[in-house]
Amino acid sequence: MGWFSKRKAAAQTAKETREISDVLLDHLDAFVATRRGVEAWIEQPTSFNQSSLLLVAGDGESTRRAIPSIAFGYDFAARHDIPAYDAGVVPYPQRMREYGIRNKRR
Repeated sequence: MGWFSKRKAAAQTAKETREISDVLLDHLDAFVATRRGVEAWIEQPTSFNQSSLLLVAGDGESTRRAIPSIAFGYDFAARHDIPAYDAGVVPYPQRMREYGIRNKRR
């Protein structure tokens, strides 16, 4: 790691934050602020999809949005003091599936 690597990474994250629309940030911020027990799953980019952030509340309600980078997802979670997991390593919670099943029945 070079002398200025951390500075470059911080500058890149700041640039990505500016590139994200206010609507997206407002949605993510509101989801975290209005729900309890929110956790974040950061999804790696694929050849078809860009990186995404999945937020899951304590009751299983969830929202998924595309983000500019993996670093942005971890920084978002750190800013809101919520746990963040790599979706390729930690499986999605069962409560998210159960929430979907409950709502489908309604």
